[in-house]
Amino acid sequence: MTFGWWSGKTAPGAAPGATQNGPYIQVHLAPMAIQTHKPFLGPPKHVQLAFHSPTSARLLATRSPGLNQPAAAAMAETDADKLRFIEEVTADVDAVQKRVLAEILGRNADAEYLTTRCGLGGATDRGTFRAKVPMVTYEDLQPYILRIAHGDRSPILSGSDHPVSELLTSSGTSGGERKLIPIVEDEHDRHHRLHSLVGAVVNQSVPGLDKGSGLYFLFVKSETTPGGLPARTILTRIFTSDGFWKLPYNPQRGLTSPAAAVVCEDTFQSMYAQMLCGLCHRHAVLRVGAAFASGVLRAIRFFQRNWAQLAADIDAGTLTDRVTDPSVRQALAGVLRQRDPELARFVRSEGSKGDAAGIIARLWPNTKYVHAVATGSMAHYVPALNHYSGGLPIVSTAYFSSECSIGINLRPMCDPSEVSYTVMPNMAYFEFLPTDNDDATAASQLVELPRVEAGREYELVVTTYSGLCRYRVGDVLRVTGFHNAAPQFRFVRRRKALLSVESDKTDEVELQRAVERASAALLRPLGAAVADYTARTCAETVPGHYVVYWELQLPATAGAEGPSSADVVVDGEVLDRCCLEMEEALNSVYRQSRVADRSVGPLEIRVVRPGTFEELADHAVVRGASVGQYKVPRSVIAPQDIDLLDSRVVSNHFSPALPHWVPGQSAVPIIGQGREKC
Repeated sequence: MTFGWWSGKTAPGAAPGATQNGPYIQVHLAPMAIQTHKPFLGPPKHVQLAFHSPTSARLLATRSPGLNQPAAAAMAETDADKLRFIEEVTADVDAVQKRVLAEILGRNADAEYLTTRCGLGGATDRGTFRAKVPMVTYEDLQPYILRIAHGDRSPILSGSDHPVSELLTSSGTSGGERKLIPIVEDEHDRHHRLHSLVGAVVNQSVPGLDKGSGLYFLFVKSETTPGGLPARTILTRIFTSDGFWKLPYNPQRGLTSPAAAVVCEDTFQSMYAQMLCGLCHRHAVLRVGAAFASGVLRAIRFFQRNWAQLAADIDAGTLTDRVTDPSVRQALAGVLRQRDPELARFVRSEGSKGDAAGIIARLWPNTKYVHAVATGSMAHYVPALNHYSGGLPIVSTAYFSSECSIGINLRPMCDPSEVSYTVMPNMAYFEFLPTDNDDATAASQLVELPRVEAGREYELVVTTYSGLCRYRVGDVLRVTGFHNAAPQFRFVRRRKALLSVESDKTDEVELQRAVERASAALLRPLGAAVADYTARTCAETVPGHYVVYWELQLPATAGAEGPSSADVVVDGEVLDRCCLEMEEALNSVYRQSRVADRSVGPLEIRVVRPGTFEELADHAVVRGASVGQYKVPRSVIAPQDIDLLDSRVVSNHFSPALPHWVPGQSAVPIIGQGREKC
């Protein structure tokens, strides 16, 4: 998972350029009220001797300040200090990583996992660690995590001085079920440290952000485990904290959304309130964002469906009865203080336009960029974001997962396709499993951070302060270069194959490439595109085949939405050809399975009616997912999701020919291959 926000406002009475450390939400916030346990933010003194800057040495040792520490050292850190720290901490990656591992093993020495399962005996050196600690998956650790979730407070994964304080939840879109990741209290200080560094990097590229506010569509989802621990997303942890609630509401310099709107767990009411506030303060907005690119598009679709009610509320100076949450109504009473007929006319004008091209830049005319993760599976949404934003830069700033903070994009204004993250070696102990080795499960194959090779792909393996040891995160990364001695990685895909009938294996990147190839070649010339997609393997037919669900985005002139609206612009023959075009883009093993082995049947596209993927997201939220963290799964496996998709299908299309596969020469497509529906 790769998302983040930053903070950075000049602290009162601080040196010019000094910035505060707060929640990482690309707005200018005061520091969070965090209780710390000596977080390790850098190497110890004997490693710091290699750093020549006294300021950098102070940065390495700084604790995150609380609200009652306005003069804390962290608040006086300037952007220059932070940029200098990045240079120095990336200069001797091996030394930093060696100390990080010793620190982690030392503080967790009495944990059951390290003493009983691994037999580490208090050792903190790399050699013993490599020899005795196995590489593991979530499933290997799940029995330990479930004990923690059910109330076992003994030192299971983390040491007795650093008990698990909460469980962070994954989105659940990679494997179908949400994971529970144990976190200790001071892990949040490392998150905040990374965020403050990102703030300095972004300030360097986009000056003047402290002169306006951010419109971020943020949502929370919090539960409690049977043992009483909070189970929530990273964003929920930030936005339900006392520190966030104590921040003064300043829509001209912070978030346009009041805290009550963000923490309201009713998705409609929260989105409506945030959109309304964003419109009322539209000229103060300098950046628009969400956790993921899909979240920004979801917000635009919400505006398109609800602009009439939003305009009516702005015109009347009153709030619709559909917003019932008392805290939200009270907060918005200070926003809708009086009628604004001029703004209401503008909202009606924008909402009633058939074509929404450039709508973000028109609704919020001072916006400098769109802030959201647009890498990995989110890259599919880049064309749509460019369409709606009028070509504003799309900024992805940091890479972190539920397990730990990882790295920073040192070129935040680069094109989404060029985003690489520089690993910050003080965040965790990082190892990498080569994806091209024959034995991709052996811990002996793991490569340490300073020894990865440019151009190769690796799966990320982390050892964290919270007690995860040699844990396979599941992200496959490609080394794109180095910043000083620190590797830079580009996110490639999730580890597991999405689709497989027999020997064929199709991963997330291949599927995305195939969808984009068919869309570019056959749909875009007609003014259409694939708005969203997911896929599954159909095993009910013999042979099995791939089923890809498409929701189409049609031109505004295509007519009213309805079951047959797709065929107004895109007829069945074109969609049949899209199936073949996708097959041509898949790997040679798949094409051999289709042509020579006949072990895979013709690829099928099932066109679903407009709004289906919104329903899929809503169903996930009902089952416990966070709307702010939700990502469309590129492989659908849950029976209830498959049933929903199949119930919304308006047309089925199959590949009309075999793809090319004859080693060494071109093959002639074979027309008339049989098809079967499942």
